[in-house]
Amino acid sequence: MKTTKFIITILLLFVIHFSFSQPFQIGHTTINFTDSSRGNRVIATEIYYPSDVTGDNVAMTTSTSATFPVLSFGHGFLMTWDAYQNYWNFLVPNGYIMIFPKTEGTFSPSHLDFGKDLSFVLDQMTVLGNNSSSLFYNRISVMNAVMGHSMGGGASFLAAQLNPNIKTLVNFAAAETTPSAVQAAASVTIPSLIFAGVNDCVTPPISNQILMYDDLVSSCKTLINIIGGSHCQMANSNLFCGIGESSCSPQPTITRIVQQNIINSYILPWLEYQLKGNCDQGNLFDNQIVVDNSITFQKNCIQCNSLNNENLILTNQIILSPNPSKDFIKISGKVGVIYLISVFDMSAKLILTKKFENETLINISELPKGLYTYSVKSSGNNLSNGKFIKE
Repeated sequence: MKTTKFIITILLLFVIHFSFSQPFQIGHTTINFTDSSRGNRVIATEIYYPSDVTGDNVAMTTSTSATFPVLSFGHGFLMTWDAYQNYWNFLVPNGYIMIFPKTEGTFSPSHLDFGKDLSFVLDQMTVLGNNSSSLFYNRISVMNAVMGHSMGGGASFLAAQLNPNIKTLVNFAAAETTPSAVQAAASVTIPSLIFAGVNDCVTPPISNQILMYDDLVSSCKTLINIIGGSHCQMANSNLFCGIGESSCSPQPTITRIVQQNIINSYILPWLEYQLKGNCDQGNLFDNQIVVDNSITFQKNCIQCNSLNNENLILTNQIILSPNPSKDFIKISGKVGVIYLISVFDMSAKLILTKKFENETLINISELPKGLYTYSVKSSGNNLSNGKFIKE
């Protein structure tokens, strides 16, 4: 069974690679946007877009007349936009425009202003799409995303809270901010994908991404925990991030390229479904996540209604913690509801089932170390699926 799952995972990654092969090269330009509502605040922004030749200020691709979704990406504390070349090198050739506001790069950044910048530049790209003299005239899709890493990941929650035009939220090792990204999550309803590194000692998942995921009120949300993954390996090598990470533990147990390949295998199917409506890629996302031994996850939805799954009720009430765990896991839901949790090993063998109301503790101290999957049902309906690590 494990061999079969390994083969399936390899095939899924093969499909991802060839399904997303595109002819686009990467064009680049820099634009200074001005926000008159904030004292003519200037927001210098690096922009990468699909083109027919690589270069600065080249024309957008003429191989198609399609519009392209825009992804607004926030950098980490003391990090610069060029640390995220791994994202634009991967996503732009697949038909996305990526924009990187360069503001708030000091030792005392304003998280709120950064969130407003991420939101503002998205709206300004829409303005450029309607401007006949712009490089982006008639090439900007109404679909878009706000994204970010570390501080920028926290600021992406603030942007999503501020801007009702944002369609999906994706972030990487998001850090708590001032004002609180965790509190902002409680008013974010759009589909959201959160990546965390299990070995992140800079913004530990237990006090950052897990709290954000739990507070999200999105009808579709997913938290992916990369086993052995770290904070800084979400991006390319960066001096300041590396210095901060080297002073804490645990250290990563996987390489940067492995971590980024895991991210790529999920981020593109998510965007392809959420922003382009590609159900095949939504199915790919949901099929891969349950056989991938490099992650644990929590999710409350399926990506496409055409999936041949059990009826999955969209709910935000199921929370499992801590993850990883050595002795006990706590599973909690809505007050007054009777649930059934089933736990399986990675060969799909049923390990235990338990009925509970509201919440319960489950003793896992006797289980062998490793990955386990679980499902939670109520009245025969599947409410939540996920994975946890037994240490």
